[in-house]
Amino acid sequence: MKQLRTQVGIVGAGPAGLMLSHLLHLEGIESIVIEAQSRTHIEGRVRAGVLEQGTVELMRLTGLGERLDRESLLHNGVYLSFDGNRHHLDFKELTGKSITVYAQHEVIKDLVRARLDSGGRILFDAKNLSIASFESSPRLQFQQNGEAYEVACDFIGGCDGFHGVCRPSIPEGVLKVFERTYPFAWLGILAEAPPSSEELVYTYTDRGFALFSMRSPTVTRLYLQCGPDEDIRNWSDDRIWEELLRRLTTKDGWAPNRGPVLQKGITDMRSFVVEPMQFGRLFLAGDAAHIVPPTGAKGMNLAIADVTVLSRALSEFYKNGRENLLTAYSSTCLRRLWKVQRFSWWMTAMLHRWDSQNEFDHRRQLAELDYLTSSRAAMTSLAENYVGLPLE
Repeated sequence: MKQLRTQVGIVGAGPAGLMLSHLLHLEGIESIVIEAQSRTHIEGRVRAGVLEQGTVELMRLTGLGERLDRESLLHNGVYLSFDGNRHHLDFKELTGKSITVYAQHEVIKDLVRARLDSGGRILFDAKNLSIASFESSPRLQFQQNGEAYEVACDFIGGCDGFHGVCRPSIPEGVLKVFERTYPFAWLGILAEAPPSSEELVYTYTDRGFALFSMRSPTVTRLYLQCGPDEDIRNWSDDRIWEELLRRLTTKDGWAPNRGPVLQKGITDMRSFVVEPMQFGRLFLAGDAAHIVPPTGAKGMNLAIADVTVLSRALSEFYKNGRENLLTAYSSTCLRRLWKVQRFSWWMTAMLHRWDSQNEFDHRRQLAELDYLTSSRAAMTSLAENYVGLPLE
């Protein structure tokens, strides 16, 4: 068995794991990132694409801003559409902040390149990972190219997502799980079509929710609410476009540009939190600790907020020998996380049709949207949450 040693072993080369490794490197702290998939796989997975202003500022501050500034799309607000009319919410005017559209796999590419260029170690295609002794002397064991490895480390960053091995490795009874599964899903497509709106359009209709978004000046990202048990094979490209146009087209004639479908799939909707987000010397971050419905565009931003807190705590430990920030890691993250869960649930509840709702509920949702788009206080509250709450 090949023996390796580092200060922080990081499981998972998603936004959380790679950003944690990057931030630690800038503080002079060594890490090894262990990833089950190939570099090609992680750099090609299409995921979220909306960055809070704080995430953008962190990327620029830590040397990751060059391609972001060149290729991203700056948005100063969003549209809420209902009753066939679009209503603009100007985040910049309401809060002084903006959001940025830059796909998650592009963030991954930037982080992988930064880590490798600086001599960082990312071990791709690591199979059969197991964790041992993470209450005192953590060990990570895995296989790569048929050879067995063991990484000894001081701490483990569990950044391996909802289906990873880190969270299940914590003894039964330690974690408390909070979960909500929604009675609908999102059918999403990437289309080769230039965006017909400069900003996102969130739409509520009596046929269900729809979202107009984009990934670049030539690629549109669109979603529509569907049943949680839908089979994507039952949705031809023509059927998808017909339904999207029925929901998104407004009374003034605005509609998304239509183009060839490059990719399509169905995303389940759930809210999930575990408490605490740490046990012994194992610290959970990102999807390993929590899932939010995508309506509020918070998943990647939450992951990066987690590891920002964790990197500060580890820096304090290594530089000053103090463990107070490490001890407080879970409570610090959870305070912000539950506010984000509240916002994501509220956005989801307001904009989707529920199986159990009747005409009263439909009129109530329309009234809530009408109030939201006519009250500066209500618009400001949404804007503050959408552009990103500050770290504690």
